Amino acid sequence: MNTDRSVKVKDIVEKFQMEVLYPGADFETETLTITDVNRPGLQFVGFFDYFDPRRLQIIGKAETMFLKSFSSAERRKCFEDLFKYEIPALVISRKLDVFPECMEMAQKYGRTLLRTEHTSVEFTSMTIDFLNHELAPIITRHGVLVEVYGEGVLLLGESGVGKSETAIELVKRGHRLIADDAVEIRRIGDTLTGTAPELIRHYLEVRGIGVVDIQKLFGMSGVKSATQIDLVIQFERWQDEKFYDRLGLDEAHTQIMGVPIPLLTIPVSAGRNLAGIVELAVMNNRQKKYGINSAREFVEQIDSHIDHQAAQEKNR
Repeated sequence: MNTDRSVKVKDIVEKFQMEVLYPGADFETETLTITDVNRPGLQFVGFFDYFDPRRLQIIGKAETMFLKSFSSAERRKCFEDLFKYEIPALVISRKLDVFPECMEMAQKYGRTLLRTEHTSVEFTSMTIDFLNHELAPIITRHGVLVEVYGEGVLLLGESGVGKSETAIELVKRGHRLIADDAVEIRRIGDTLTGTAPELIRHYLEVRGIGVVDIQKLFGMSGVKSATQIDLVIQFERWQDEKFYDRLGLDEAHTQIMGVPIPLLTIPVSAGRNLAGIVELAVMNNRQKKYGINSAREFVEQIDSHIDHQAAQEKNR
């Protein structure tokens, strides 16, 4: 699992079309390694306990109005105390004017000074969302990821078991391909999101035919860039000596990056309609989310019937 991830400050500048008021000494190489940002209101009154200089710093209208009440010398000290720390950058929101003392201290300590037209709340929300995605831990799993009825399904199994063939049939039925062969999985909070590496995105390999471009064959409706993973289906070749659950009472889970995901094992044999089975599995899994378990209801009905029959026999 790759957890040593970072985002360059200049990439955020390009992403959100920010204005570079002053490029710091390390502007080209400066990176962000945590998702948190900070509005340095407390720091402007000298409180630096628990201050994390790795965070992107943002000042908006509230901080600007507060600093306007200070003298020039007091503002200079506020910005000097802040810029003494090796912060990645200071962002000014709302296209607000820059205090001369702020520019002076940014140049003195070589800190990057940026400006955005967004409000502090808007920029904070967008930045945290972007950083959560870009800095999320990531792993790559061999498999196929499809979206069926709005649910993300990760198909696993040995090579040649029928994962790609099932995916192509699902696409023909109106579902979407996310990734074939290699699936990049990110953990954001307690949610797993899967996507395809850029080089193989929208491509699918079918033995005997070769590599096909699903987007060009089926249009944009047949592909999607990413989806949340809601269900894992393990394909395995049918083994006559193995017992397979016929009622569906056994609810297995698998752990991916510490997140439990429902797991189904589907035996593969000639003549089985795997695409139809996957669709059925997805609908059944969705029902379970809403507290509807058909297998348990069936067993409860059978048990109730047996108990009723036993009671009748006893009363005869």
